[in-house]
Amino acid sequence: MENKRVCIVGAGVSGLAVCKQLLARGFRPVVFEAGPTVGGVWRHTPASTRLQTARWDYEFSDFRWPETVTEVLPNHEQVMEYLESYAHRFDLLRHVRFGEKVVGVEYVGVTEEEMKAWDLWSGTGGAFGGGRRGVWHVTVQREDEPVQVHVMDFLILCIGIFSGLPNIPTFPKNKGHEVFKGKVIHFMDYSNMESTAAAELVKGKRVIVVGYLKSALDIAAECANINGSKYPCTMIIRSKRWNVNTFLAWGIPIHYMFFSRFSELLRHKPGEGLMLSLIATLLSPLLWIFAKFTESYLLKTIPMKKYEMVPKQRFFEDVFGGQISLFPENFYEKVEEGSIILKPSKTFEFYKDGILAEGETTPMETDLVIYATGFKGDQKIRNIFFSPWFQEIVGGTDTPIPLYRDIIHPHIPQMAIIGYKEGISGIFTSELRARWLACFLDDGIVLPSRRSMEKDITEWDEFYKKYACGSRKFYRRSSIIPFHTWYHDQLCKDMGSNPRRKKGFLKDLFVPYSPADYAGLEFEKKK
Repeated sequence: MENKRVCIVGAGVSGLAVCKQLLARGFRPVVFEAGPTVGGVWRHTPASTRLQTARWDYEFSDFRWPETVTEVLPNHEQVMEYLESYAHRFDLLRHVRFGEKVVGVEYVGVTEEEMKAWDLWSGTGGAFGGGRRGVWHVTVQREDEPVQVHVMDFLILCIGIFSGLPNIPTFPKNKGHEVFKGKVIHFMDYSNMESTAAAELVKGKRVIVVGYLKSALDIAAECANINGSKYPCTMIIRSKRWNVNTFLAWGIPIHYMFFSRFSELLRHKPGEGLMLSLIATLLSPLLWIFAKFTESYLLKTIPMKKYEMVPKQRFFEDVFGGQISLFPENFYEKVEEGSIILKPSKTFEFYKDGILAEGETTPMETDLVIYATGFKGDQKIRNIFFSPWFQEIVGGTDTPIPLYRDIIHPHIPQMAIIGYKEGISGIFTSELRARWLACFLDDGIVLPSRRSMEKDITEWDEFYKKYACGSRKFYRRSSIIPFHTWYHDQLCKDMGSNPRRKKGFLKDLFVPYSPADYAGLEFEKKK
């Protein structure tokens, strides 16, 4: 496969996983990475950042954490060391071109009219398009050097959705940060700083953090640790969340209630027959029982009522929409001591000296505002295409980018996207997708027609809309969390591998899957 020119954009978790799997099948990919090291978003995180999932759920199936790491939730430095060790172990670094940023890509050799007329993906349904194939021109910039154009047979985007293009709220005229005399930055700016510089930025300042998910919680905790109650950090919270302080509820692991194969029986999924549909209908009340059970524990152990922070939505709605985070250590203790102030407010506006929250008459005076409001991952993917037509059809404006198996766009040939839709852990699902893609490139998978892929995507989109937070409000989160085991099953079946990875019926049904369950999967592919 050395004559096939395969390009991977990004050397984060997904990029490393794809590189490793392609090497195992004889390919020699080129990885373009804009940064100086591997790790992706883990290169730049606040000092307090830790994993949001347990260590054993955030590892490659064939590369365990070192015995020296005993923490359930390793910190960002330990994660970086783990990813670097993985890259060294499988000799990935010699395939990575650091400091080379892909500024744009263009598919040439086939006209738009030809592509629109295809019944099969890439014209033939194969990875490389057969005799009708085009090629990708990948434009790369290295610092101040002239751009270079590399010709590739297959393009794999592993650029992530939580970096690069910050999501900044918009305001009416004269109500935005342009009227504010203080400093306004995004989480991306804060996380790109060295820890000492970040600490110096917030030290002795009145800080307002906008947001209430992981990034916002980490920054608020750091500000509280640095300034204490003398200069409390205020959090503007536009949406209340069922954030948690532990993975247990009354001694029972939350994963067993929401992330096991049994829990997925409670929701009817596309492609299931009448029997499974009836089972889902009969068992669906259990989902509400599990949610109430978990909520009762959180309300007992976290003073949400005291601070008017109880969400209106059910716990499972936040879980399935990817709208839940693990509190930093002693978070509510800092709230109790006055180092962190929680301010629920759907809207707010800027004034010269601060921010006026909804329902307030006096602005909160502040020196620094930090947006922890996420990123425009869809727009970042659109921006990488030079072609206006590709920018248009790639989607992502009102709905998630349409991807078959969350990997292949039906209308964009010889290209895959890995890491777009969230799973329970970044490594868990990205590695399985990488295995699937390597199998496909190695002629081990045949894609259905474009029409069939579009139908499959539409069915799954309707499923997302139904179960991602019980409404369409958070549908744009692009999460596969509600059915990650079922999704993994489809990838396994495509590769000709047995999706039932555990020994024993009860264990397979009730014990949540982990990356270790998929070790050696590539060796089971049917010939």
